[in-house]
Amino acid sequence: MKLVLVILISYLFGSVPWALVIGKLFYHKDIRQEGSGNLGASNAGRVLGKHVAVIVTVLDALKAFFSMLLAHYIAPGTEIYAGLACCIGHCFPVFAQFKGGKAVATSYGFLLGICVLLTHEYVWQFCLPVVSFFAILYLTKMVSVSSIGSLLIAVIASFVLYFVKGIDISIPLALLVLWCFVTYRHRGNLERVKNGTESKIKWMG
Repeated sequence: MKLVLVILISYLFGSVPWALVIGKLFYHKDIRQEGSGNLGASNAGRVLGKHVAVIVTVLDALKAFFSMLLAHYIAPGTEIYAGLACCIGHCFPVFAQFKGGKAVATSYGFLLGICVLLTHEYVWQFCLPVVSFFAILYLTKMVSVSSIGSLLIAVIASFVLYFVKGIDISIPLALLVLWCFVTYRHRGNLERVKNGTESKIKWMG
């Protein structure tokens, strides 16, 4: 019963569309009607500005982290389920007609929750993908490629910890599932990358 409660609460946390809330509340804009129409940080930045992209990224990441933190106290051992449920809620939010973002920032919140609540001392498990994200972004100028690539590095790092340090196998498996899900959500971006038409950022030299 506690597991069901954790999943439900986490899904609802994930369903809060911060990009939509901030856009409507402070800018009187529905970002679903502009840019790519996506409810993620990238489109929020495209439509509302870079500072909004940063705010939305942090808030979307914290959704997953706080979902896992709540699960940690309500039902220890269900943190992974909480994080995944939150990511699903972000992509299919009940508060936005089930049309949400692509769960990149939320995935990083999930990864932060893993490091803080489950693997503890292996802080590099979170830091390495973050650094990789900006490194790949610098090289490609494409957020989609950076997101998929850096999360893949997170998956690889977790499997390394499993084989070398013996962390719970559910952690790398959950990250692998999440990476597959995020990659699928970016299928349109990957097609544009293939065709050479994917949008590139201009603020990183």
